[in-house]
Amino acid sequence: MIDNLDQAILDALLLNARTSYAEIAKQHGVSPATIHVRVEKMRQQGIITGAKLTVNPRALGFDVCCFIGITLARAGDYPSALKQLQALPEVVEAHYTTGQYSVFIKVFVKSIDDLQHLLIEKIQPIDEIQATETLISLQQPILRDISVAQ
Repeated sequence: MIDNLDQAILDALLLNARTSYAEIAKQHGVSPATIHVRVEKMRQQGIITGAKLTVNPRALGFDVCCFIGITLARAGDYPSALKQLQALPEVVEAHYTTGQYSVFIKVFVKSIDDLQHLLIEKIQPIDEIQATETLISLQQPILRDISVAQ
């Protein structure tokens, strides 16, 4: 699927997506054109799906990160519930899961008062949602992308 050079390219870009192809090429003794071709090949294969800017939510005043486990009334309620959750800007991730919760979401809000408002006024009124359980994140000691070398 990918060889050692592809893996090295991915590692470099995961560390810093703004690393130039020339710099990666120099580190691995190949031409920048080779790096370009390899990156394009991985894009076409769906391995690389884009590059993104990372924002620190706390620097923007979003001091509360929470995970909310959601139990749906019925399994068939998932599409409708998801559509309503997608409309909430506070929801930054959603996962359809097995186990105790039907859906597990990650939210950022500026304060506990904002969290209470989100729960009471926006999430719990969704008809398809039977119950919620909220877990407040105290810190995030690990944040990384998947390692190619796993």
